[in-house]
Amino acid sequence: MSKLKILFLCTGNSCRSQMAEGWAHYLKSDLIEPYSAGVEIHGMNKNAVKVMAEAGIDITGQHSKHVKELSDVAFDYVVTVCDNANETCPVFPGKVKRFHISFDDPPRLAKDAKSEEEALSHYRRVRDDIKEFVSKLPDNLN
Repeated sequence: MSKLKILFLCTGNSCRSQMAEGWAHYLKSDLIEPYSAGVEIHGMNKNAVKVMAEAGIDITGQHSKHVKELSDVAFDYVVTVCDNANETCPVFPGKVKRFHISFDDPPRLAKDAKSEEEALSHYRRVRDDIKEFVSKLPDNLN
């Protein structure tokens, strides 16, 4: 059986979609061929990399990319992980199924944090929310 090709799409492909790709590699590599991209490119978020490493997931080999860079991939699913990506999601050819789930934006939440630990707590919560979602893939895409 071939693996499902799933694209996790976010605004800048710096945080939430990167975490989702990392979790999918770690938890579902037998079922899913995961990708992540953004409708823009913001670069990798250092705090996302840090909290994923805390959970034993190394996403340093991933990089921020624009969705156009993956135009040659025939995805089975496109999962938008933020409202902006859902609203600006490009049209994909073929029988791609779209699914939307909105995760909080850790950089926005952490912006007013009084300490690094408080800022990281937002990243950790969203990381764990994404893990919970990814752990139920692909059954939760119906």
